[in-house]
Amino acid sequence: MTSRRALVIKTGEALPSLVAERGNYEEWIIRGLGLPRESVDVAAVFEGDPLPDPSLVSGVVITGSSAMVTERALWSERTGAWLVGVVESDLPVLGICYGHQLIADTMGGRVEKNPRGREIGTIDVLLRAEASDDRLFSGLPANLRVHATHVESVVELPSGTRCLGTSDGDPHQVLAFGENVWGTQFHPEFDAEVVRRYIGSRRETLIEEGLDADVLYENASDSPHGDTILRRFGAFL
Repeated sequence: MTSRRALVIKTGEALPSLVAERGNYEEWIIRGLGLPRESVDVAAVFEGDPLPDPSLVSGVVITGSSAMVTERALWSERTGAWLVGVVESDLPVLGICYGHQLIADTMGGRVEKNPRGREIGTIDVLLRAEASDDRLFSGLPANLRVHATHVESVVELPSGTRCLGTSDGDPHQVLAFGENVWGTQFHPEFDAEVVRRYIGSRRETLIEEGLDADVLYENASDSPHGDTILRRFGAFL
């Protein structure tokens, strides 16, 4: 009998300089989950990797990406169609940034350019009262310090979705799509160094958009909250 395995769906690459020095999204995520690397499969769907039969999967994490859900790339649409079966199978799923948006889009929500503008840096996410009854977020501090970088957002929620957390830059930072499927617009796998590198790489664009890149860089700080979320999710797999 084949045992089920955890799956990371890789939807893009981190900054090349970070990949060279510190590894890529999937490595940060797997480390955060607290799982041995050899126990987790990775499907780089943006490069054409196939997706397994959901019956072989114990749970799924979907990474971030520099791509946009609204681009409707064939690999993204294919992944979204596959996710329908996974959600119906009641498997634990965590979507991060692009993954968060892809789940919402797949389940009937709407993703667009964030009407509040780009959100980047270390941010405060305020958990709502609904989070106290959620098995992934219950017991966490009401104010989470986490890291974000995105220009698109979930602007309309799928029917039945619970919003568990908000930020000044995005009212839908944490979503629960049923009892076992979550999305975070922020990156729980990032640390302060990673988000500083993203701020530095986008410095000219940030200035053009009216953001203070220096303040964003200086305000980046480490927090255990992202690691806690990943470790909790890892226990479900």
